[in-house]
Amino acid sequence: MNITKKDIDKLNAVITVEISKDDYAGKVEKVLSDYRKNANIPGFRKGHVPMGMVKKQYGKAVLVEEVNKLLQDALHKFLTEEKLDVLGNPLPKNEADINWDADDYSFEFELGLAPDFNVDVKGNEVLQYKIVADEEMLNNQVKTIRKQYGKLISKNEVEKGDEITGTFTSSEKEIEKKTTLSTEDIAGKSQLESLMGAKVGDMVSLNTKGMFADDHDNQKYFGVAHDDAHGLDIAVSFKIEEVNKREMAELNQELFDKLFGEGVVTSEEELKKKIKEDAEGQFAQQSDQKLLNDVVDSLIENTKFDLPDAFLQRWIAVSGEKKLSEEDAKAEYERSEKGLRYQLIEGKLRAENNLQVTFDELKEYSKNMIKAQMAQFGQNNPTDEELESIAARILSNKEEVQRLSEQLNTNKLLNYFKENAKLKTKEVTYDKFVKEAYA
Repeated sequence: MNITKKDIDKLNAVITVEISKDDYAGKVEKVLSDYRKNANIPGFRKGHVPMGMVKKQYGKAVLVEEVNKLLQDALHKFLTEEKLDVLGNPLPKNEADINWDADDYSFEFELGLAPDFNVDVKGNEVLQYKIVADEEMLNNQVKTIRKQYGKLISKNEVEKGDEITGTFTSSEKEIEKKTTLSTEDIAGKSQLESLMGAKVGDMVSLNTKGMFADDHDNQKYFGVAHDDAHGLDIAVSFKIEEVNKREMAELNQELFDKLFGEGVVTSEEELKKKIKEDAEGQFAQQSDQKLLNDVVDSLIENTKFDLPDAFLQRWIAVSGEKKLSEEDAKAEYERSEKGLRYQLIEGKLRAENNLQVTFDELKEYSKNMIKAQMAQFGQNNPTDEELESIAARILSNKEEVQRLSEQLNTNKLLNYFKENAKLKTKEVTYDKFVKEAYA
Protein backbone atom coordinates (compact mmCIF):
# COMPACT_ATOMS: atom_id res chain seq x y z
CA MET A 1 0.00 0.00 0.00
CA ASN A 2 1.23 3.48 -0.85
CA ILE A 3 -0.22 6.84 0.25
CA THR A 4 0.84 10.22 -1.14
CA LYS A 5 -0.39 13.77 -0.68
CA LYS A 6 -0.32 16.46 -3.33
CA ASP A 7 -0.94 20.05 -2.30
CA ILE A 8 -3.15 22.00 -4.71
CA ASP A 9 -2.74 25.18 -2.66
CA LYS A 10 -2.53 26.08 1.05
CA LEU A 11 -6.14 25.07 1.65
CA ASN A 12 -6.69 22.16 -0.74
CA ALA A 13 -4.90 18.85 -1.29
CA VAL A 14 -5.43 15.45 -2.90
CA ILE A 15 -4.50 12.19 -1.20
CA THR A 16 -3.87 9.14 -3.37
CA VAL A 17 -4.13 5.67 -1.80
CA GLU A 18 -2.76 2.80 -3.89
CA ILE A 19 -3.85 -0.68 -2.82
CA SER A 20 -2.36 -3.78 -4.45
CA LYS A 21 -3.64 -7.35 -4.52
CA ASP A 22 -1.08 -8.35 -1.87
CA ASP A 23 -2.72 -5.89 0.56
CA TYR A 24 -6.17 -7.44 0.47
CA ALA A 25 -5.95 -10.95 -1.01
CA GLY A 26 -5.34 -12.76 2.29
CA LYS A 27 -8.23 -10.97 4.02
CA VAL A 28 -10.63 -11.71 1.17
CA GLU A 29 -9.63 -15.39 1.11
CA LYS A 30 -10.18 -15.69 4.87
CA VAL A 31 -13.65 -14.15 4.71
CA LEU A 32 -14.64 -16.36 1.77
CA SER A 33 -13.35 -19.43 3.61
CA ASP A 34 -15.53 -18.56 6.58
CA TYR A 35 -18.48 -18.10 4.21
CA ARG A 36 -17.79 -21.53 2.76
CA LYS A 37 -17.80 -23.17 6.21
CA ASN A 38 -21.18 -21.71 7.10
CA ALA A 39 -22.96 -21.41 3.75
CA ASN A 40 -26.28 -23.24 3.33
CA ILE A 41 -26.72 -23.88 -0.39
CA PRO A 42 -29.24 -26.48 -1.65
CA GLY A 43 -27.53 -29.61 -2.97
CA PHE A 44 -24.39 -29.25 -0.86
CA ARG A 45 -23.56 -30.29 2.67
CA LYS A 46 -22.64 -27.48 5.02
CA GLY A 47 -18.92 -26.75 4.67
CA HIS A 48 -18.62 -28.61 1.36
CA VAL A 49 -19.73 -25.89 -1.06
CA PRO A 50 -17.15 -25.50 -3.87
CA MET A 51 -14.98 -22.41 -3.35
CA GLY A 52 -15.60 -21.39 -6.96
CA MET A 53 -19.31 -21.15 -6.27
CA VAL A 54 -18.69 -19.14 -3.09
CA LYS A 55 -16.41 -16.73 -4.96
CA LYS A 56 -18.94 -16.36 -7.77
CA GLN A 57 -21.74 -15.55 -5.34
CA TYR A 58 -19.92 -13.48 -2.72
CA GLY A 59 -16.48 -12.66 -4.13
CA LYS A 60 -17.10 -9.15 -5.50
CA ALA A 61 -19.03 -7.94 -2.46
CA VAL A 62 -16.36 -9.26 -0.05
CA LEU A 63 -13.59 -7.73 -2.15
CA VAL A 64 -15.22 -4.29 -2.13
CA GLU A 65 -15.90 -4.46 1.60
CA GLU A 66 -12.38 -5.54 2.55
CA VAL A 67 -10.70 -2.99 0.27
CA ASN A 68 -12.89 -0.22 1.70
CA LYS A 69 -11.96 -1.28 5.25
CA LEU A 70 -8.26 -1.08 4.32
CA LEU A 71 -8.87 2.26 2.65
CA GLN A 72 -10.62 3.89 5.62
CA ASP A 73 -8.03 2.57 8.11
CA ALA A 74 -5.18 3.82 5.93
CA LEU A 75 -6.77 7.26 5.50
CA HIS A 76 -7.38 7.67 9.21
CA LYS A 77 -3.85 6.55 10.09
CA PHE A 78 -2.29 8.86 7.49
CA LEU A 79 -4.26 11.93 8.61
CA THR A 80 -3.36 11.21 12.24
CA GLU A 81 0.32 10.54 11.69
CA GLU A 82 0.77 13.52 9.36
CA LYS A 83 -1.18 15.70 11.85
CA LEU A 84 -3.29 17.16 9.07
CA ASP A 85 -5.90 19.62 10.31
CA VAL A 86 -8.75 18.93 7.90
CA LEU A 87 -12.16 20.55 7.57
CA GLY A 88 -15.11 18.27 6.97
CA ASN A 89 -14.16 14.80 5.71
CA PRO A 90 -12.12 13.59 2.73
CA LEU A 91 -14.24 13.54 -0.45
CA PRO A 92 -13.79 10.66 -2.94
CA LYS A 93 -12.61 12.09 -6.25
CA ASN A 94 -12.48 9.09 -8.63
CA GLU A 95 -14.96 6.73 -6.96
CA ALA A 96 -16.97 6.16 -10.15
CA ASP A 97 -13.83 5.26 -12.15
CA ILE A 98 -12.67 2.32 -10.01
CA ASN A 99 -12.46 -0.93 -11.98
CA TRP A 100 -13.20 -3.64 -9.43
CA ASP A 101 -12.23 -6.35 -11.91
CA ALA A 102 -8.61 -5.19 -11.75
CA ASP A 103 -6.08 -6.45 -9.19
CA ASP A 104 -4.70 -3.09 -8.06
CA TYR A 105 -6.64 0.08 -7.19
CA SER A 106 -5.85 3.77 -6.89
CA PHE A 107 -8.20 5.96 -4.86
CA GLU A 108 -8.10 9.75 -4.77
CA PHE A 109 -9.58 11.98 -2.08
CA GLU A 110 -9.94 15.74 -1.91
CA LEU A 111 -9.01 17.42 1.37
CA GLY A 112 -10.01 20.82 2.72
CA LEU A 113 -7.25 22.06 5.03
CA ALA A 114 -7.68 24.38 7.99
CA PRO A 115 -6.00 27.75 7.44
CA ASP A 116 -2.99 28.99 9.38
CA PHE A 117 -3.76 32.27 11.20
CA ASN A 118 -3.12 34.26 14.35
CA VAL A 119 -5.69 35.43 16.91
CA ASP A 120 -5.13 38.80 18.58
CA VAL A 121 -7.62 39.33 21.40
CA LYS A 122 -6.01 42.68 22.24
CA GLY A 123 -6.24 44.07 18.74
CA ASN A 124 -9.65 45.70 18.98
CA GLU A 125 -11.34 47.41 21.91
CA VAL A 126 -14.56 45.91 23.22
CA LEU A 127 -17.02 47.62 25.55
CA GLN A 128 -17.58 45.93 28.92
CA TYR A 129 -20.67 47.01 30.80
CA LYS A 130 -20.71 47.31 34.58
CA ILE A 131 -24.37 47.44 35.58
CA VAL A 132 -25.08 49.23 38.85
CA ALA A 133 -28.22 49.39 40.94
CA ASP A 134 -28.82 53.14 41.30
CA GLU A 135 -30.72 54.88 44.09
CA GLU A 136 -33.94 55.00 42.07
CA MET A 137 -33.88 51.23 41.53
CA LEU A 138 -33.12 50.59 45.21
CA ASN A 139 -35.97 52.84 46.32
CA ASN A 140 -38.35 51.09 43.91
CA GLN A 141 -37.24 47.68 45.21
CA VAL A 142 -37.81 48.76 48.80
CA LYS A 143 -41.24 50.07 47.79
CA THR A 144 -42.04 46.77 46.05
CA ILE A 145 -41.02 44.79 49.15
CA ARG A 146 -43.14 46.99 51.41
CA LYS A 147 -46.12 46.51 49.09
CA GLN A 148 -45.59 42.76 48.80
CA TYR A 149 -45.52 42.29 52.58
CA GLY A 150 -48.12 44.94 53.32
CA LYS A 151 -51.85 44.57 54.08
CA LEU A 152 -54.80 44.91 51.72
CA ILE A 153 -57.65 47.11 52.89
CA SER A 154 -60.93 46.57 51.03
CA LYS A 155 -62.61 49.66 49.53
CA ASN A 156 -65.67 50.50 47.44
CA GLU A 157 -64.33 53.34 45.28
CA VAL A 158 -61.19 53.62 43.13
CA GLU A 159 -58.57 56.17 44.11
CA LYS A 160 -55.00 56.73 42.95
CA GLY A 161 -52.66 53.95 44.08
CA ASP A 162 -55.40 51.35 44.54
CA GLU A 163 -55.37 47.77 43.24
CA ILE A 164 -58.38 46.78 41.16
CA THR A 165 -59.59 43.27 40.43
CA GLY A 166 -62.01 42.87 37.56
CA THR A 167 -62.75 41.28 34.19
CA PHE A 168 -61.92 42.75 30.77
CA THR A 169 -64.30 41.77 27.96
CA SER A 170 -64.43 42.49 24.23
CA SER A 171 -66.37 40.71 21.52
CA GLU A 172 -64.03 42.04 18.82
CA LYS A 173 -61.01 40.07 20.09
CA GLU A 174 -63.01 37.52 22.12
CA ILE A 175 -61.49 38.82 25.34
CA GLU A 176 -62.71 37.64 28.73
CA LYS A 177 -59.83 38.02 31.16
CA LYS A 178 -59.99 38.38 34.92
CA THR A 179 -57.03 40.30 36.25
CA THR A 180 -55.68 42.47 39.03
CA LEU A 181 -53.85 45.68 38.27
CA SER A 182 -52.77 48.81 40.09
CA THR A 183 -53.69 52.29 38.96
CA GLU A 184 -49.92 52.86 38.88
CA ASP A 185 -49.70 50.28 36.06
CA ILE A 186 -51.89 52.45 33.82
CA ALA A 187 -49.97 54.89 31.59
CA GLY A 188 -52.94 56.27 29.60
CA LYS A 189 -54.26 59.50 31.09
CA SER A 190 -57.82 59.11 29.73
CA GLN A 191 -58.10 55.49 30.94
CA LEU A 192 -56.88 56.47 34.41
CA GLU A 193 -59.41 59.32 34.60
CA SER A 194 -62.22 56.92 33.59
CA LEU A 195 -61.35 54.61 36.51
CA MET A 196 -61.00 57.29 39.17
CA GLY A 197 -64.15 57.30 41.33
CA ALA A 198 -65.55 54.09 39.82
CA LYS A 199 -67.14 51.72 42.32
CA VAL A 200 -67.30 47.98 42.86
CA GLY A 201 -69.88 46.56 40.42
CA ASP A 202 -69.40 49.35 37.85
CA MET A 203 -68.75 48.57 34.18
CA VAL A 204 -66.14 50.99 32.77
CA SER A 205 -65.56 51.47 29.04
CA LEU A 206 -61.89 51.85 28.10
CA ASN A 207 -59.70 51.94 24.99
CA THR A 208 -56.63 49.75 24.92
CA LYS A 209 -54.45 52.12 22.86
CA GLY A 210 -51.68 53.52 25.06
CA MET A 211 -53.25 52.12 28.25
CA PHE A 212 -49.94 50.57 29.28
CA ALA A 213 -46.42 51.86 28.71
CA ASP A 214 -45.34 48.53 27.22
CA ASP A 215 -47.55 46.82 24.62
CA HIS A 216 -46.46 43.44 26.01
CA ASP A 217 -48.63 44.20 29.05
CA ASN A 218 -51.62 43.79 26.73
CA GLN A 219 -50.87 40.05 26.78
CA LYS A 220 -50.79 40.01 30.56
CA TYR A 221 -53.92 42.03 31.27
CA PHE A 222 -56.14 41.32 28.24
CA GLY A 223 -54.98 37.79 27.46
CA VAL A 224 -54.38 38.48 23.75
CA ALA A 225 -51.73 36.79 21.61
CA HIS A 226 -48.28 38.33 21.18
CA ASP A 227 -48.97 39.50 17.63
CA ASP A 228 -52.25 41.14 18.69
CA ALA A 229 -50.65 42.84 21.69
CA HIS A 230 -48.55 45.21 19.58
CA GLY A 231 -50.50 48.36 18.76
CA LEU A 232 -53.75 46.93 20.17
CA ASP A 233 -56.44 49.56 19.61
CA ILE A 234 -59.91 48.33 20.57
CA ALA A 235 -62.69 49.19 23.01
CA VAL A 236 -62.95 46.96 26.10
CA SER A 237 -65.30 46.82 29.05
CA PHE A 238 -63.96 46.43 32.56
CA LYS A 239 -66.26 45.07 35.27
CA ILE A 240 -64.88 46.12 38.66
CA GLU A 241 -65.19 43.30 41.20
CA GLU A 242 -62.80 44.38 43.96
CA VAL A 243 -60.95 47.53 45.05
CA ASN A 244 -58.16 47.36 47.58
CA LYS A 245 -55.73 49.80 49.07
CA ARG A 246 -52.38 48.28 49.91
CA GLU A 247 -51.01 49.50 53.21
CA MET A 248 -47.26 49.17 52.95
CA ALA A 249 -45.36 47.16 55.53
CA GLU A 250 -43.15 48.95 58.02
CA LEU A 251 -39.40 48.65 57.62
CA ASN A 252 -38.72 46.97 60.94
CA GLN A 253 -36.68 44.08 62.26
CA GLU A 254 -39.56 41.65 61.87
CA LEU A 255 -39.67 42.33 58.12
CA PHE A 256 -35.87 42.21 57.77
CA ASP A 257 -35.73 38.83 59.54
CA LYS A 258 -38.54 37.49 57.38
CA LEU A 259 -36.66 38.50 54.24
CA PHE A 260 -33.08 37.51 55.05
CA GLY A 261 -33.03 35.53 58.28
CA GLU A 262 -32.59 36.63 61.85
CA GLY A 263 -30.14 39.50 62.35
CA VAL A 264 -28.69 39.48 58.79
CA VAL A 265 -30.14 42.95 58.05
CA THR A 266 -30.91 45.47 60.81
CA SER A 267 -31.65 48.77 59.01
CA GLU A 268 -32.99 50.30 55.81
CA GLU A 269 -29.43 51.18 54.85
CA GLU A 270 -28.37 47.53 55.20
CA LEU A 271 -31.49 46.43 53.32
CA LYS A 272 -30.56 48.63 50.34
CA LYS A 273 -26.99 47.36 50.51
CA LYS A 274 -28.22 43.75 50.40
CA ILE A 275 -30.60 44.50 47.53
CA LYS A 276 -27.76 46.21 45.66
CA GLU A 277 -25.42 43.23 46.11
CA ASP A 278 -28.04 40.72 44.98
CA ALA A 279 -29.17 42.82 42.00
CA GLU A 280 -25.66 43.57 40.76
CA GLY A 281 -24.74 39.90 41.11
CA GLN A 282 -27.60 39.05 38.73
CA PHE A 283 -26.72 41.95 36.44
CA ALA A 284 -23.14 40.67 36.19
CA GLN A 285 -24.38 37.49 34.48
CA GLN A 286 -26.14 39.53 31.79
CA SER A 287 -23.13 41.81 31.40
CA ASP A 288 -20.82 38.78 31.06
CA GLN A 289 -23.01 37.24 28.37
CA LYS A 290 -23.03 40.51 26.45
CA LEU A 291 -19.24 40.79 26.78
CA LEU A 292 -18.75 37.22 25.55
CA ASN A 293 -20.99 37.83 22.52
CA ASP A 294 -19.24 41.10 21.67
CA VAL A 295 -15.70 39.68 21.96
CA VAL A 296 -16.72 36.73 19.78
CA ASP A 297 -18.20 39.06 17.14
CA SER A 298 -15.07 41.21 17.24
CA LEU A 299 -12.78 38.21 16.79
CA ILE A 300 -14.81 36.88 13.86
CA GLU A 301 -14.81 40.28 12.19
CA ASN A 302 -11.13 41.07 12.72
CA THR A 303 -9.42 37.67 12.43
CA LYS A 304 -8.80 37.37 8.72
CA PHE A 305 -8.18 34.06 6.96
CA ASP A 306 -9.35 32.21 3.86
CA LEU A 307 -11.31 28.97 3.83
CA PRO A 308 -11.50 26.20 1.19
CA ASP A 309 -14.96 27.48 0.20
CA ALA A 310 -15.51 25.34 -2.89
CA PHE A 311 -14.47 22.15 -1.08
CA LEU A 312 -16.68 22.88 1.92
CA GLN A 313 -19.68 23.54 -0.32
CA ARG A 314 -19.13 20.19 -2.06
CA TRP A 315 -18.76 18.48 1.33
CA ILE A 316 -21.99 20.07 2.64
CA ALA A 317 -23.80 18.90 -0.49
CA VAL A 318 -23.08 15.21 0.19
CA SER A 319 -22.55 14.97 3.98
CA GLY A 320 -26.17 15.14 5.12
CA GLU A 321 -28.89 12.52 5.01
CA LYS A 322 -30.21 14.09 1.83
CA LYS A 323 -27.95 15.27 -0.98
CA LEU A 324 -28.22 19.02 -1.62
CA SER A 325 -28.16 20.84 -4.91
CA GLU A 326 -25.19 23.09 -5.65
CA GLU A 327 -27.36 26.15 -4.98
CA ASP A 328 -28.71 24.83 -1.65
CA ALA A 329 -25.23 23.74 -0.52
CA LYS A 330 -23.88 27.22 -1.25
CA ALA A 331 -26.71 28.83 0.73
CA GLU A 332 -26.15 26.45 3.65
CA TYR A 333 -22.42 27.21 3.62
CA GLU A 334 -23.08 30.94 3.72
CA ARG A 335 -25.35 30.43 6.74
CA SER A 336 -22.77 28.35 8.60
CA GLU A 337 -19.55 30.12 7.60
CA LYS A 338 -19.55 32.53 10.56
CA GLY A 339 -19.97 29.64 13.00
CA LEU A 340 -17.18 27.66 11.32
CA ARG A 341 -14.84 30.64 11.51
CA TYR A 342 -15.50 31.00 15.22
CA GLN A 343 -15.00 27.26 15.81
CA LEU A 344 -11.52 27.58 14.29
CA ILE A 345 -10.74 30.74 16.29
CA GLU A 346 -11.98 29.24 19.55
CA GLY A 347 -10.13 25.98 18.92
CA LYS A 348 -6.89 27.86 18.38
CA LEU A 349 -7.38 29.96 21.51
CA ARG A 350 -8.10 26.88 23.64
CA ALA A 351 -5.13 24.94 22.26
CA GLU A 352 -2.62 27.79 22.58
CA ASN A 353 -3.76 28.95 26.02
CA ASN A 354 -4.51 25.62 27.72
CA LEU A 355 -8.23 26.36 28.03
CA GLN A 356 -9.41 22.78 27.69
CA VAL A 357 -11.49 21.38 30.53
CA THR A 358 -9.95 18.52 32.51
CA PHE A 359 -11.95 15.89 34.39
CA ASP A 360 -10.59 17.13 37.73
CA GLU A 361 -11.79 20.67 36.91
CA LEU A 362 -15.18 19.33 35.91
CA LYS A 363 -15.44 17.36 39.14
CA GLU A 364 -14.48 20.38 41.28
CA TYR A 365 -16.93 22.57 39.35
CA SER A 366 -19.76 20.10 39.96
CA LYS A 367 -18.91 19.91 43.69
CA ASN A 368 -19.02 23.71 44.01
CA MET A 369 -22.36 23.76 42.19
CA ILE A 370 -23.74 21.08 44.56
CA LYS A 371 -22.46 22.99 47.59
CA ALA A 372 -24.21 26.19 46.41
CA GLN A 373 -27.48 24.35 45.81
CA MET A 374 -27.35 22.69 49.24
CA ALA A 375 -26.74 26.08 50.87
CA GLN A 376 -30.03 27.32 49.42
CA PHE A 377 -31.77 24.69 51.54
CA GLY A 378 -29.82 25.54 54.69
CA GLN A 379 -27.24 22.74 54.33
CA ASN A 380 -24.13 24.88 54.69
CA ASN A 381 -21.52 22.34 55.76
CA PRO A 382 -21.73 19.17 53.62
CA THR A 383 -18.88 16.71 54.10
CA ASP A 384 -16.44 16.06 51.30
CA GLU A 385 -17.71 12.46 51.18
CA GLU A 386 -21.24 13.72 50.52
CA LEU A 387 -20.03 16.03 47.75
CA GLU A 388 -17.91 13.28 46.19
CA SER A 389 -20.85 10.86 46.19
CA ILE A 390 -23.29 13.32 44.60
CA ALA A 391 -20.69 14.51 42.07
CA ALA A 392 -19.94 10.93 41.04
CA ARG A 393 -23.64 10.30 40.45
CA ILE A 394 -23.96 13.47 38.35
CA LEU A 395 -20.83 12.75 36.31
CA SER A 396 -22.08 9.26 35.45
CA ASN A 397 -24.80 10.93 33.35
CA LYS A 398 -23.49 11.80 29.87
CA GLU A 399 -26.01 14.58 29.34
CA GLU A 400 -25.08 16.21 32.66
CA VAL A 401 -21.39 15.91 31.84
CA GLN A 402 -21.98 17.63 28.51
CA ARG A 403 -24.06 20.40 30.10
CA LEU A 404 -21.54 21.08 32.86
CA SER A 405 -18.62 20.89 30.41
CA GLU A 406 -20.24 23.53 28.22
CA GLN A 407 -20.76 25.79 31.24
CA LEU A 408 -17.18 25.37 32.43
CA ASN A 409 -15.81 25.83 28.91
CA THR A 410 -17.74 29.08 28.60
CA ASN A 411 -16.53 30.27 32.02
CA LYS A 412 -12.89 29.56 31.17
CA LEU A 413 -13.15 31.38 27.87
CA LEU A 414 -14.95 34.34 29.47
CA ASN A 415 -12.28 34.64 32.18
CA TYR A 416 -9.57 34.49 29.53
CA PHE A 417 -11.21 37.34 27.63
CA LYS A 418 -11.58 39.41 30.81
CA GLU A 419 -7.88 38.98 31.57
CA ASN A 420 -6.52 39.40 28.04
CA ALA A 421 -8.92 41.29 25.76
CA LYS A 422 -8.70 45.04 25.27
CA LEU A 423 -11.73 46.14 27.29
CA LYS A 424 -13.24 49.55 27.98
CA THR A 425 -15.51 49.53 31.03
CA LYS A 426 -18.70 51.57 31.05
CA GLU A 427 -20.82 51.93 34.18
CA VAL A 428 -24.56 52.08 33.48
CA THR A 429 -27.90 51.55 35.17
CA TYR A 430 -29.86 48.44 34.21
CA ASP A 431 -32.40 50.41 32.15
CA LYS A 432 -29.63 52.09 30.19
CA PHE A 433 -27.88 48.76 29.67
CA VAL A 434 -31.04 47.25 28.18
CA LYS A 435 -31.47 50.24 25.84
CA GLU A 436 -27.85 50.20 24.66
CA ALA A 437 -27.15 46.47 24.60
CA TYR A 438 -30.39 45.26 23.03
CA ALA A 439 -31.46 48.25 20.95
